Amino acid sequence: MIKFAQATRIASGSIGSAKLRSALTTLGIVIGIAAVVINASLGASFNQFFTDEISSVGSNFIIAYSKQPNLFFDNEYNLMKNTPGITGVSPRKSMSGELTYLSDTKSVNIAGVNKDFKEIQGLQMEKGGFLTDKDSSAAVLGYDLANDKFGKNISSRSTVEIAFRQENGTVVKRTFKVKGILQNSKPTVVGEDSDYDLTVFIPISSMNEMTGEKDYGTFLAMANSPEKVREIAKELDNRLARNFGVPTRKIGDEDTKPYSIINQAEVLEQTGKVGNALNSFLLVLALISLFVGSIGIMNIMLVTVTERTREIGIMKSVGYSSSNVLSLFLLESIMVSFFGGVVGTAIGGMGAYILESTLKLPPVFPFKLIEIGILVSVLVGIIAGLYPARKAARMNPVDALRYE
Repeated sequence: MIKFAQATRIASGSIGSAKLRSALTTLGIVIGIAAVVINASLGASFNQFFTDEISSVGSNFIIAYSKQPNLFFDNEYNLMKNTPGITGVSPRKSMSGELTYLSDTKSVNIAGVNKDFKEIQGLQMEKGGFLTDKDSSAAVLGYDLANDKFGKNISSRSTVEIAFRQENGTVVKRTFKVKGILQNSKPTVVGEDSDYDLTVFIPISSMNEMTGEKDYGTFLAMANSPEKVREIAKELDNRLARNFGVPTRKIGDEDTKPYSIINQAEVLEQTGKVGNALNSFLLVLALISLFVGSIGIMNIMLVTVTERTREIGIMKSVGYSSSNVLSLFLLESIMVSFFGGVVGTAIGGMGAYILESTLKLPPVFPFKLIEIGILVSVLVGIIAGLYPARKAARMNPVDALRYE
């Protein structure tokens, strides 16, 4: 029985005798394993990115959208606020309007909200404070709007003028005092009007007075626990359904309700499915590269067996058994794949880091990928080298010695 150390020396010598061919064979595995590691890491980064984006929209949020105008009023607001498990509720109505500061006028997005909006959305203040229930002529500005859009920066306690155009064409103007400036944020992939850097926030009551409206548009609510978001959202759905006369048996049918409710847990679940689908797609592409690399190993090993036919005959004539020959050629295939797996995993890790930095994704590298990359490379070596090794092991020593 041939010893492992001896087999390793023989396989290493064979690999070293054809350095260029061995390098090119290894390159296929390097590319395949690197692609697997990069794509798996990118998939994990995209999942983390989606999770971070959803979390940035708010904490344990529940959003109720009206499907028709003039649906949500004080009655619905009080109903939501009194739902067990709800710790805060804010209306949100967004409209285009004009903001004037020092004779400079800009078209901006204006959102009518209340004091709970800040906590629900997880907003942070750069200067000043947020709106309270006692405010009627106070405004809070997004960071970019206060610092980049006008000839002179708008500071807290500055005076601005806000104008809306009513449906009959009448322009209504009111003077507001800037109460606070939000910290610099970024747009998110979920939630409408989530680019708060360019938004003006005013009390919803003041907005309705200026526009001549009474409804509240959309409601944002916050649950008291992330584990109970679904349960609380369901209770809220039941209460709103009864409020609007939706039959109990049809509460689950979205088409029968004049509103729609989403919550953080559902959004995370949906984006998780998208992330997993993207991850699977990327892995399939990577596995195709790995398959091509394994075919390369098999082809090279078949060529090697053919070129070393006389050597195989000599080995068998001096006492090497068929299992010894099989082990030698299989070990050679595994060594090539193993080396390619180590190099490919290292290159894949560096490539993933560079891509994640370039795409501004959170740097997520599952360290299990190192083990997986190497184990997969060894498995590829076994599968790709098994047929050529068996072919070598089955050779008749007399025929092999006669081979030219």
